[in-house]
Amino acid sequence: MLHPQVNAAAALRRRPSAEELAADPYTRLLGARAAMEESNEAETGPALPLPVVADLDADGVPCRLYATRTGTPVLVYLHGGGWCYGSIETVDRFCRRVADRSGCAVVSVGYRLAPEHVFPAAVEDAETVLSYLRKEGGGLGLDTARLAIGGDSAGGQIATVTARRQRDAATPLDFQALIYPALDPLTSAESYDEVGEYGLDRASMKLAWETYVPDPALRLTPDVTPLAVADLSGMPSTLIITAEYDALRDEGADYADALIAAGVPVVHTRYMGVNHGFARKLATIDAARAAADQVASALRSALCF
Repeated sequence: MLHPQVNAAAALRRRPSAEELAADPYTRLLGARAAMEESNEAETGPALPLPVVADLDADGVPCRLYATRTGTPVLVYLHGGGWCYGSIETVDRFCRRVADRSGCAVVSVGYRLAPEHVFPAAVEDAETVLSYLRKEGGGLGLDTARLAIGGDSAGGQIATVTARRQRDAATPLDFQALIYPALDPLTSAESYDEVGEYGLDRASMKLAWETYVPDPALRLTPDVTPLAVADLSGMPSTLIITAEYDALRDEGADYADALIAAGVPVVHTRYMGVNHGFARKLATIDAARAAADQVASALRSALCF
């Protein structure tokens, strides 16, 4: 059963106006971006004060650093939003909580969005940030010998693609945290049929994939579809969080199984009674706070505190 808190949280999001619904697709997208930003504080709550909250320019990629002390490992975090919306602001409270609970620094990435910047722009931005941190992290008080990556939804896809590319480049990461990651451009999982009515459906995901990767010939390549990677051995230890009423639920579970089959240490937790997008709604959904704390605990364990 869907938790009542999920419906209460959904009511906080501004609904598109008649003018927005009647507009062209790009105008509707701009309206969706604005609605997400406008409802952000109500959904995510007040900002938790931290000793360090600083906006950075990572060789041209905007980022925000959250830290409670110096000399700590780093989680690079990619926000969700279908590759088309979302921002550093929409995951600000989540990143603050993870930094506070884990003792790790968190660097949230304002990667370029589609359709203005299609694949591979977001992955390139993630890699630029990792390169910047390896070069400049010491001066920021960070221990970049211990690096993790994570993200939710589209951000989870960017995160694990980047982790695999880092493995292939012989610069492996130490851990990845993937929250209801989007992994299958074919949208073929049964969960689309079973729970697609609860906020994220097949049509929406198809549109998101097509917007991010306009060239169909690229959609089943390893840099787009993690489930298409033939060899997942050597990937970082992984936390995957899925949601019972999320159309992406099954592809996240399938990826957990594929990683385990390749010998990767994996924890897969399914949060019951919640749907896609729950984890950033710290002000309204108890499971969101639990998920943030699970990510924080997993980071502490993986990065040898």
